[in-house]
Amino acid sequence: MTLLSVVAIAVACLVAVVALNPRLMRAPLWRATVTPLASIIGSGFLVAGPILAHATGNWAFLSMAALCVVAYVFGFAIRRNIALVEPLLEGDTPRALLVLERVSEFALAFAYFVSVAYYLNLFAAFVLRGFGIVDEHTTRTVSSAVIIGIGIFGAVRGLHGLETIEETAVGIKLSLISGLLSSLALAAFMAMSSGTFQLSSMEHATGLGEIRVLLGLIILVQGFETSRYLGASYDRPTRIKTMRYAQWISTIIYIVFILLITPYFQGALPEKGGETAIIDLLKPLGTFVPPLLIIAAIASQLSAAVADMNGAGGMLHHATKNRLPLFAGYLATAGVALLITWSGNIYEIIVLASKAFVIYYALQCIMAALVALRPGPNRNVALAVLFGLATLLAIAILAYGIPAEA
Repeated sequence: MTLLSVVAIAVACLVAVVALNPRLMRAPLWRATVTPLASIIGSGFLVAGPILAHATGNWAFLSMAALCVVAYVFGFAIRRNIALVEPLLEGDTPRALLVLERVSEFALAFAYFVSVAYYLNLFAAFVLRGFGIVDEHTTRTVSSAVIIGIGIFGAVRGLHGLETIEETAVGIKLSLISGLLSSLALAAFMAMSSGTFQLSSMEHATGLGEIRVLLGLIILVQGFETSRYLGASYDRPTRIKTMRYAQWISTIIYIVFILLITPYFQGALPEKGGETAIIDLLKPLGTFVPPLLIIAAIASQLSAAVADMNGAGGMLHHATKNRLPLFAGYLATAGVALLITWSGNIYEIIVLASKAFVIYYALQCIMAALVALRPGPNRNVALAVLFGLATLLAIAILAYGIPAEA
C-alpha cells in the first residue's frame, strides 16, 4: 500500500469518526445543513473536473469559483425570499408574487422528480458496476427498488427519517472526500518538493464556446434551494443560516478539489467528461483511491436523491398550503421518479430539468427584486439591481448555456 493510499484511508477514518458521531447527527443545525449540502455535492462532484478542464483547461478552479459565486447570488435571493416573501405568502399575498411562486414551484417540482430518478439510476449503475454488471434493465430494476424503498421510508418516518439516511451518506461522503483531498494535497507537496510538479497547456474551448459551456454548468452546484422547503421542521433563521453553511462548505470542497486534480488532466483527459473518467485519472494515487472514489460516488448519488426527495415532498406540502401531507408528497415524488426511470429517455429529460432549475432561480430572483423595491424598512434598490442582473444571467444561461455532457 502506497503512502498516498495510507493517508487517504487514515484521514477518511478520522473524519468519519466526527461526521458520524451521534451527537453531531442529532444537532438541529447540522441536520438542517445536511439536506442542501447533500444535494449540492451530488453527481457534480466527480463530473466537474473533466468537464471544467475541457471548458477552461488549467483555469478550471477559477471557473469553479465563478460558478460558486453565481450560485451564492442565487442562494442569497432565495434566502431573502425565505425571510421576506414567505411571510407575505402566508397573509394577503400580492398577486404578482403569488403567480411567480406558483410557477417557480411547478418548475422546481419537475426538476426534483427528474433529479431523484437520475441520481438513483446513477447510484444503481455504480453499485452494479462494482459487481461487474452493466445492464440497463437491471440498473432500472435496482433503481426502482431503491426509489420505492426511500419513498415508503419517507412516508413512514417523515422528514427526520430521510435526514438520517442523508446524514449517514453525507458523513461517509465527506470522510472519503477528505481522505481524497489529503492524498491529493500530499501528492502535490511531494511533486513540488522534488521539482516534478508542472502544468502543461491543455486544449479547451475558447471564446464564445467557452462562455456557453460555463453558462451551462451552473447545474453542477445546484441544490441549495432545498432549504426553502424545509419549513415544516425548521424555522426561517435556521434554514437561512444552514443554507449559507452548506454553500460555504461545498464551495471550499469544490474549489480545492478542482485545484488539486488539475495536474492529473495533463495528456490524459478523455474526449468527454464523465462520472467514471475521474476514477481512471486518479489511479496514480494508489490502488485504494479508485474504490474510495466509487464509494464516494455511490454515497453522493444516494444522499443527493434523498435530499431532493426531501425538497420535493416539502415543496409539494408548501405549494398545496399544507393540504397535501408530507408523506403523500414523498410517495408522489417516488411515483413520478419511477415513471421517469422507465420512460427510456431520462438523459434527455435531465437536460430539461437543468433548465427548470434555472427557470426557478430566475423567478426567485424576480421575486426578491420585487420585494426589495417594496416601500418599507426592507426596501433596498441596490439589492433589487443585483437580483435583476442575476435574473438576466439566468435568462442568458437558458438561451446560450450548453448542458454538461457526463
